[in-house]
Amino acid sequence: METLLWQVEQLPGLLAVSRSGQVRDWDPSTLDRALQWGRYFQHLHGRFRAQPRLRAALGQRLRRGQPGPPLGFGHLGRCPELLGLALLGNRALPPAACHRLLRSLLLPPSGQATPGPCSLGLLARRRAAVQLLPSPSPAPARPEELEPSLRTEAQLLLSRLQEDEEEQGPASVLEHLPGPRVYRVLAALLLEQAGDNAGREGASWAEHREGPRPAAAVLSWLLGDPGRLSAFCRLLPGSLLVALSARYPQLGTPYLHLLTSWGSRLRYDPLRGQWASSRCPSEDEFSWEELRERFGCFMRGPDPLREAALASLKNLKIQDGDFEVCGLSVWTDLLTLLQKKQISFSDVLAGVL
Repeated sequence: METLLWQVEQLPGLLAVSRSGQVRDWDPSTLDRALQWGRYFQHLHGRFRAQPRLRAALGQRLRRGQPGPPLGFGHLGRCPELLGLALLGNRALPPAACHRLLRSLLLPPSGQATPGPCSLGLLARRRAAVQLLPSPSPAPARPEELEPSLRTEAQLLLSRLQEDEEEQGPASVLEHLPGPRVYRVLAALLLEQAGDNAGREGASWAEHREGPRPAAAVLSWLLGDPGRLSAFCRLLPGSLLVALSARYPQLGTPYLHLLTSWGSRLRYDPLRGQWASSRCPSEDEFSWEELRERFGCFMRGPDPLREAALASLKNLKIQDGDFEVCGLSVWTDLLTLLQKKQISFSDVLAGVL
C-alpha cells in the first residue's frame, strides 16, 4: 500500500514537468512512458473509486506537500487528459515527441474504448484546433461576436466543468487556469451559456441540466474572490462587461462598485485642468478616459443598467457635496459629461425622426 501511495504522490511532479521546459529532452519513448503513467493513474481511479477509505488516503497523499491549488482523487481519473493537454500547450516539446503525442491522443491504442463526446480525443482535437487557428482578428463589432478561438476554448472549459466530479467541485478546474486570457475565455463561456438558455423557450437555468451549473459555478468563483473579480473587470472591455451584466444581474452591481472604487482614486490636476491617476498608480487604477468610456458603455446599455449607473453617479455626487463646479468632484464632472452626450444623442435622433 505504501508503494501505491508513493506512486500517486508523484502525479503533481509529473504534471509540473509536462508544463516545464524539461520536456525539450523528451524523445518518443520518454513520452510513451509518461502517457503510460497517466493511464495507470486513471486505472487506479476506476479501481478504488468505490472504496471511500482508499479514496481518502489517495487524495490526502496527492495534497501533501504540493504547492499551489491541491489535486484530489478525481484528478486521477482525468490524468491522461490533464497530461495530454499540458503537453499540447508546451512549445518546448520536440517535434518527434509531439507527433507521437498527437497520434496517441487522436488514435487510441487497439483495445481502448472509442472516444466519447466529452473524451480526451475530442478535447485534444479542440486544443489542436485552438493552436492552429490564425491570430485573433480585430475586435468584433459587438461583444456577442466572439473570436472562433475563444469559442473553442470556452467549449473545452465547459466540457471539463461538466466532467468534474462532485468531490472537488468546479473550483478544482478553475483554480488551475492560467491568466490573463482565462478571463476572456470565462466571459465567452458565460455569453455562450446565456445564449443557450435564451434559445430554450420557458427554460430556466436551473432546468438546463442536472448537476453542477457551469455558468453559476463560474460566477460564484469570480464573485467569491475580490482579486479575481477585479482582474476580470479590469482586463475585459467595458462593452463586454455591460453585455454580461445584462445577462447576469449579479455581476452588474459588483462591477459598478469597482468602477466607483477606481474612480475615487483619481485626483484633479489644476495645472493641466484634468483628472489624473495618483503619483504611483497601481495596476488596477483607471485613467479618466477609461473611466469615462466604461460608464459610457452603461449609458448605451439596457435601461436597468443605465438607470443603475446614473443613480450611482448621482448618489456619489451628493456624497461629495453636490457641487456643480468643475474640478471639485470626479462624479460631478463625469455625470455632467455623460448627460451632455445623452442630450446630444437625443437631439440627433429627434432630427433624424
